[in-house]
Amino acid sequence: MLTSTADWGRRNLPVIVSSLAFLLGWELLCRGFGIRPFLLPSPSAIWTAVVPVWPNIAMHTMTTLRTVMLGLVASIAISLPLAMLIASSRTMSAAIYPLLVLTQSVPKVALAPILLVALGANEFSRVIITFLVAFFPLVVSSVAGLLAAPPELIELGRSCRATRMQELLRIRLPYALPFVFGGLRVAAALCVVGAVVAEFVGADSGLGYLIQTSMAFFRTPVAFGAVVILAIMGIVLFQLVEVIERLLVPWSSNIDSNSNDDN
Repeated sequence: MLTSTADWGRRNLPVIVSSLAFLLGWELLCRGFGIRPFLLPSPSAIWTAVVPVWPNIAMHTMTTLRTVMLGLVASIAISLPLAMLIASSRTMSAAIYPLLVLTQSVPKVALAPILLVALGANEFSRVIITFLVAFFPLVVSSVAGLLAAPPELIELGRSCRATRMQELLRIRLPYALPFVFGGLRVAAALCVVGAVVAEFVGADSGLGYLIQTSMAFFRTPVAFGAVVILAIMGIVLFQLVEVIERLLVPWSSNIDSNSNDDN
């Protein structure tokens, strides 16, 4: 256990040092130039403003986190079957891919008010917006992984009379898992963005709503505190997906480690 802790500390020491240096430089900048907190609060001012209202901030955090997790689950549940459908047939790929690109060409900030009017200013509409922001990278990476299986394995499966479904589930899908988790890491971070966009447009709770109301009353330190929490939420979700990948797809992390050692 001590060895693993030492390895973790050695691996993350540059990040810890750079983060502390950034916070120290931020604090010295605000104090040295006398920047007022309503323009750019220092880390100490953010901490001082956030601690007294922490129960309220925690409530808003849980609201945003629930929207993020529901949007992420929806993106996984829809993206993976959709990617399999696209990878299984060129006809389906030609029919579906343009529609996917069309959904991504529309800015979600412009689409969010329309969805809120159509679906109502409720959590369901915010989850839909979060899903729309996050699902496209997961679909693209999953399709790329499903189509990247070595031709030798595909020919071997066909020589063993594997059906199209067996080929997809037993050959292509295991090979595509590292690609899927790569897209999932991006989707987890984008879900945070999607949830905040939805809360900016129409919500009565959540960190996006807190940022808007705080800035309306020039409570900039509280708004910065909400931004910091959103950043931490995105980092934690990103790292959580990476941990799950190491547990379920250990060969992927071994490949990355070997490539880093070679470099």
